[in-house]
Amino acid sequence: RPTRFEVVTAMTRYWAVVPAAGAGKRMGSAVPKQYLQVLGQPILQHTLTRLLEAEMLAGIMVALGHEDGYWQDQIPARHDPRIMTTTGGAERTDSVLCALEALSPLAHENDWVLVHDAARLCITVDDIRHLITVVTTHASAPGGILAVPVSDTLKQVGDDLTIADTPDRSHIWRAFTPQMFRIGALKKVLLSARQEGYVVTDDASAFELAGERPLIVEGRPDNIKVTRPEDLALAAFYLEQQCIV
Repeated sequence: RPTRFEVVTAMTRYWAVVPAAGAGKRMGSAVPKQYLQVLGQPILQHTLTRLLEAEMLAGIMVALGHEDGYWQDQIPARHDPRIMTTTGGAERTDSVLCALEALSPLAHENDWVLVHDAARLCITVDDIRHLITVVTTHASAPGGILAVPVSDTLKQVGDDLTIADTPDRSHIWRAFTPQMFRIGALKKVLLSARQEGYVVTDDASAFELAGERPLIVEGRPDNIKVTRPEDLALAAFYLEQQCIV
């Protein structure tokens, strides 16, 4: 007898979008962040390998930079038939919209799309499966995101770097990816945010601006995003630990 997850998967198609057109300026490297090496492979190769392990994904659209000179020579995952590419834009939102448009001939507006950061190379199939299961069982929510609760004390500071407030951390979570929404709905809110002049740093924010409330789905804390040079060693450690366990 099939499990509920298998039944839902059989009835619905899931796609992934990976915005990978950024330069990663905070890394201070001439090489775009997604092509820096971790354990002998580019970050983007690790990320795509993890996504390809998720058998429920019908396809993965990668939005590349206009003058990307690394993809063709450094990413073996490009040969997988589920990997597709398109040209991204100047901002993350632009790249996501380009990828959604490129998926239009293949995907229905009611299909689900999981938008995942190119630099979150430690994502696990279990977290992807958990996100899909939780979101698809909450019909009232527009979608959901992986996240983890904040454990540190947070400080709000003023322009002079003095402490202005200490927010209640019990209601604060760190937003991760994938972030999962219906393709048509995501396209609509991202376009609306752009037309209103809002720069959204994640997809859930666009739904919040539209007055909707996406779900928070607790994921693994090792689903880190490589942002600074010191994150490379931490990502390597997490990848090695995940392979051991």
